[in-house]
Amino acid sequence: MEQEPKIAKKEQISKKWQKYWAKHKVDQAIDFNDRPKKYVLDMFPYPSGAGLHVGHPEGYTATDIYSRYLRMNGFNVLHPMGWDAFGLPAENYAIKTGALPKKTTEDNIKVFKKQIQSIGFSYDWDREIDTTDEKYYKWTQWVFIKLFEHGLAYEDKALINFCPSCKTGLANEEVSEGSCERCGTRVVRKEMRQWILKITKYADRLLEDLDKLDWPEPIKAMQRNWIGKSHGTNVIFKLSVGEDLSVFTTRADTLFGCTYMVVAPEHQIIRKFASKIKNYHQVLDYIDNVKDKSDLERTELTKEKSGIILDGMLATNPINNKQVPVYVADYVLGHYGTGAVMAVPAHDERDFEFARKYGLEIKSVIGPTDKKDTAFTEYGILENSQEFSGLASKEAIKKITKKLSDKKLGSDAINYKLRDWIFSRQRYWGEPIPIIHCQKCGQIPVPESDLPVKLPEVDNYEPSGDGTSPLSKIESWINTKCPKCGGPAKRETNTMPQWAGSCWYYLRFIDPKNKMVLADQKKLKYWLPVDLYVGGAEHAVLHLLYSRFWHKFLFDIGIVPNDEPFMKLRNQGMILAEDGRKMSKSLGNVINPDDVINKYGADVFRMYEMFIGPFEDAKPWSTTSINGIDRFLWKRVFTDSNKLIDGALSEKYQIKNDRSDSIHKTIKKVSEDIENFKFNTAIAELMIFFNGKDGKPDWKPKIEKNLKDNSVDFLALKNFLIVLSPFAPHICEEIYEKLMTDLPEKANLGEKYDSIFKEKWPKYDNNRIFNEQVELVIQINSKIREKILVSRGLNQEQIREHALGLPRISELLSNSKIKKTIFVIDRLINFIV
Repeated sequence: MEQEPKIAKKEQISKKWQKYWAKHKVDQAIDFNDRPKKYVLDMFPYPSGAGLHVGHPEGYTATDIYSRYLRMNGFNVLHPMGWDAFGLPAENYAIKTGALPKKTTEDNIKVFKKQIQSIGFSYDWDREIDTTDEKYYKWTQWVFIKLFEHGLAYEDKALINFCPSCKTGLANEEVSEGSCERCGTRVVRKEMRQWILKITKYADRLLEDLDKLDWPEPIKAMQRNWIGKSHGTNVIFKLSVGEDLSVFTTRADTLFGCTYMVVAPEHQIIRKFASKIKNYHQVLDYIDNVKDKSDLERTELTKEKSGIILDGMLATNPINNKQVPVYVADYVLGHYGTGAVMAVPAHDERDFEFARKYGLEIKSVIGPTDKKDTAFTEYGILENSQEFSGLASKEAIKKITKKLSDKKLGSDAINYKLRDWIFSRQRYWGEPIPIIHCQKCGQIPVPESDLPVKLPEVDNYEPSGDGTSPLSKIESWINTKCPKCGGPAKRETNTMPQWAGSCWYYLRFIDPKNKMVLADQKKLKYWLPVDLYVGGAEHAVLHLLYSRFWHKFLFDIGIVPNDEPFMKLRNQGMILAEDGRKMSKSLGNVINPDDVINKYGADVFRMYEMFIGPFEDAKPWSTTSINGIDRFLWKRVFTDSNKLIDGALSEKYQIKNDRSDSIHKTIKKVSEDIENFKFNTAIAELMIFFNGKDGKPDWKPKIEKNLKDNSVDFLALKNFLIVLSPFAPHICEEIYEKLMTDLPEKANLGEKYDSIFKEKWPKYDNNRIFNEQVELVIQINSKIREKILVSRGLNQEQIREHALGLPRISELLSNSKIKKTIFVIDRLINFIV
């Protein structure tokens, strides 16, 4: 038997067709084409020094299959690629190698691009972008200026998360379990001058518009939780020092159970009334001890609660005029709500632990009262609550809030967990913030005609660690003139975070070479919104929330035509190492795609990435399993197809087209599975067609045996190659060229050869799909009562009507009422009576 092609031949085939597709611009998107548009987007990579590992191309392969499928179905598809190259990862890699970030980034992009192109993805490379290109970040700076002009970018001193290792400030979203998400170092809290974006102004729209989107529900839930909108009551406690202390609570029904108050260490009343607090120095010592704890550490349920009383300060509960002590404790956050809480230890777990530790009163006001060892946090019936006793919690909340409102000591309120976005970074490798500081005029945006503010070339770019940017040392760059008064002024020295360039990159793909505007509005109107966005679930909050914020702002100022950027989102699951662990250089279990492609070829790599398991699930790599894909593509599809074509030319095989029924089922199944991102089952269906059930395909003879019927359905082979081509484009193009060059007239296959990706996606005939019969079980109360042969694919109503018409089933059900029907297509129907 003929052997599969050698590795050199596989590589030769891949390079041949990649060169052909690039030359003929098979993958090019055309602005304002008459065909309906589809915009298919990958979350573009940041080009790290390590290059790709086999997990990275999983999403790229999926979008490539989908894009090729759409083009063959008559769509004008925009499928671009670029590089998210500013930020900490790129700068840290440059520091590690001792080179300049510009040089390492350029080198890394070359490596990434070569690797991606070797896999044969159908990107429109004419639209390639790089966020570090000054022609690109000019428009990132332009968006910042617009945010500033509309009051959405402001400067303030803020207590921020600071990473001692990365030597820069971090947004709350970049801190994971108290540590820097990038390097794992414990963060500390520092008060620093910051640029901040007012994302909170868009909180309601960011929340409400999630309902418009076809996104995985867990991703929507993460965004909802991060925004954290709560409806509740604002309650005003009168302090003995003559100040009002406001708290926000969602549980006004527990107000009669308040036995003490807690303020955050950051709360302004501590320093404002220092002279009234008898133990002020001890309070300052406590605040100093907890100042570097992260928000997560402070609010973690399992951690031991700590705090100290503000001796000399009492608060009056407005509902019953009872005075309670006031504590400062780190489990209350200064930036959430009002930075103060009413403590109800009988009905809040954190308050309960604190009260038990410090011997404070625990007063139950919602049953059951027999629970002494834990807080009762559910809704219930009020007790010990004066005229509100006996009311259900939800009704009590309304009535208690009304009473407070009448006394002008409370009101309905809404609160959010979402904080404004800390936008400054004290690093070199980022977009300069286009603001000029003038002592006379204040903060002045750089005029649009002077954009971009270019990042200066430097020899030493390592962060200082003292809270200042490396740019602050470049006097020749800092010193400038005020655009407003012409006097001496200084440039802003902080840079933007790495998220800035990725907030709007999908817009620039639409018009990447435009020098006059961010993108032409007619082109934006034609291509937007993004129809499908694919990437990792790790970006559920950061990138997706930030991009939606910027997009809504650009919509408000008339730049983009719609208010959401990404209508459909799909997340790929992680590909694990063969040992089942996450791939890591430190573990030595990283699998390089170059090695796989060099051994098996690009098509085997692509198909295995999709066959390994459900797209959204985590799954381990398996060298054994990839060998199966290799055998199917090269030893079966490639070798057998060539033999059949050669055999037909020599008249060893007869041509009998359009006799295969299984190809119709295959076209239908593969089409539906591509639409639904079920690539693994699509590939399984392709294997079943080519190999046949039990090794008996209906479209070809067995190559090894001299059967009486030695005919080949070359129309079925042609359609099979078309539906396989998005998965294995190089092999299919090679076979298709031979088929359409050697046999088009003889086999009546249509026109002579043009790229397979110029072909139309084949249509299936429903009548030829459902003519295959299957045995279906009829059950009553899960007991088998009958087995029947029916056409494959009939729906529940068709089967139900058929089953109820059978004499035996009709008799068994004659005195019964059907309460429920369970139906499994092609397998069973179960009547529950």
